[in-house]
Amino acid sequence: MKADAGRFFEDFGLGEEIRHAVPRTLGEADAAIYTSLTGSRFPVNCAAPVARSIGLPGVPFDDLLVFHIVFGRTVPDISRNAIANLGYADGRFLAFVFPGDTLSATSTVIGLKETSNRQAGVVHVRTMGTNQRGEAVLDFVRWALVRKRSEGSRAPVPVVPDLPSSVSPARLHVPTGLDTKGYDTAASGSAYPWDDYAAGERIDHVDGMTIEESCHMTAARLYQNNAKVHFNQFAEASGRHGRRIVYGGHVISIARALSCNGLANAFRIAAINGGRHVNPCFAGDTIHAWSEVVEKLELPGRQDFGALRLRTVATRDRPCHDFPDKAPGGAPDPAVVLDLDYTVIMPRRLG
Repeated sequence: MKADAGRFFEDFGLGEEIRHAVPRTLGEADAAIYTSLTGSRFPVNCAAPVARSIGLPGVPFDDLLVFHIVFGRTVPDISRNAIANLGYADGRFLAFVFPGDTLSATSTVIGLKETSNRQAGVVHVRTMGTNQRGEAVLDFVRWALVRKRSEGSRAPVPVVPDLPSSVSPARLHVPTGLDTKGYDTAASGSAYPWDDYAAGERIDHVDGMTIEESCHMTAARLYQNNAKVHFNQFAEASGRHGRRIVYGGHVISIARALSCNGLANAFRIAAINGGRHVNPCFAGDTIHAWSEVVEKLELPGRQDFGALRLRTVATRDRPCHDFPDKAPGGAPDPAVVLDLDYTVIMPRRLG
């Protein structure tokens, strides 16, 4: 049989390295489609003069577009038969990506654990995305709940990797050549640099965005994410929810786009420290978001940039003016769909 049905939990081996097929050359059209899907408004990703003002040769791709493209390379080998993508950790954005760059991906299996009902297993992988010069642009860990081919098949010895709670400032990468002297806050629409934020501060991003069926399907196709749970209604009609679930990365992108209202100068994602998709999301849901400043971080050797460690919580059909979080007893509020811990780079006030 020449066609490939994708891997099941039994098909993974601890320490296995997987080179993913279909490298992807990105063009300006990819950026335009991404903007049409998310409405992202960070000016460094929108305007060449703004990008050049901080030392970049041109407009870089949105960091999350890069993440999704690399993620999409991995889906046929890792999560085509996934029930859900569960979480992320230890992710670092290492280089800007520009039109004409070609992205490839490899993954290493670093954890395997069968579920108690023996119907599936959790697969942990570390993925590296590289450009056409072999330079690393992105490195992250994710874990997915993957169906078993046979409930009675023998399970491997369980291994769950020990992952850091966050990416330390010393491991954050600020690309060489960046300079804040020409950064224009009028272009971002926000006068607030890194200095004006405080640990513990909470920001309601106010706006909401409804996910249309066409939007999340276009996003999955843009990233070439062929997980059945996202694109195959025929298969999912008999699944847990009876319908396709929205790719969780699309929810992350919407939450990030909404965060521009309150964090407009956070022009670069430096790290994904951790995160999980708390509840599934479906077409017709309206996403709102709020963020908390977890830490203010000094960047070694840099006085022009600082970093904020943020926690962004996204909800469905629930505005965030009162910061929905934990319900009584510690369980997540039923409206919460995403809880993401990540680090952004922002210009500091000069002088």
